[in-house]
Amino acid sequence: MTAETIDTIDVLMARYVAGSLPYPAHVLVRAHLEIARANHSFVAGLEDMAGDALEDGVALPLTRRLDRLAKIFETAPSDDHAAPAETPGVFPTALRDFVGFDETDIPWRTKMPGFREYEFESDGCHASIYWIKPGRKIPAHTHEGQELTLVLDGAFADGDGRYGRGDIAIADDTVDHRPIAESERPCICFAVTDAPLRLTGSLGQRLGDILGL
Repeated sequence: MTAETIDTIDVLMARYVAGSLPYPAHVLVRAHLEIARANHSFVAGLEDMAGDALEDGVALPLTRRLDRLAKIFETAPSDDHAAPAETPGVFPTALRDFVGFDETDIPWRTKMPGFREYEFESDGCHASIYWIKPGRKIPAHTHEGQELTLVLDGAFADGDGRYGRGDIAIADDTVDHRPIAESERPCICFAVTDAPLRLTGSLGQRLGDILGL
C-alpha cells in the first residue's frame, strides 16, 4: 500500500498528510476524519510541520510563471485538509463522493449467509463495502499484504480489540483474526487491501464460518 509498512494509526495519518497513500486509502482516512474527532489535532500538527519544512526549504527559480499562475486561478478552491463536520447518515461525504452513491443504493452481492459486499478495484487496491449480520463471524484469516478497515456503522470485535463507528482497524501478515459483528445491529465497513486474504483455522471452522453456523 506504501513503500513502508503501516502498522499504527499514527503512521497511517502521517502517510495521509504526506500524500503517499493510494487513493482508496486516502478516502478511507478522509472519511475517518469526518466521523471521528480523535486524530484531527494530530493531523493538523503534521500539516503545520510539513508547512514549516516547506518554508525552511531552499527556494528554486520559478519557470513559466504566467502559465503556472493561470493554472492556479483556473483551479477550484480545495478544503481537502480542513476538519469537516460529521455528515448525517452512514456514508461520510468523502466515501459518498468516491463511490458515487449513498448507503441506501449500495449494489450488494451476497457472498455468504449474513454477509453482503460491494467490491471494486482502484489505484492498485481492492476496495469493498461490506455488511455483516449481527453476531455473524467472519472466517478466520490472515493477510498477504495490508488491510485498512473503517467501521461506518455498528461494531465488530476480534482478538485485538473492539471497533465502532469511525474506528480504523489495521492488519497485515502478522495478524490472524476472526472478526465478529456485535449482536445489537449490523456492522457496515469500508475496507482497502493491497493483496489477497488467506483463510486460516481448521477445515470444520472454515466451513462453519462460511455457512454462518
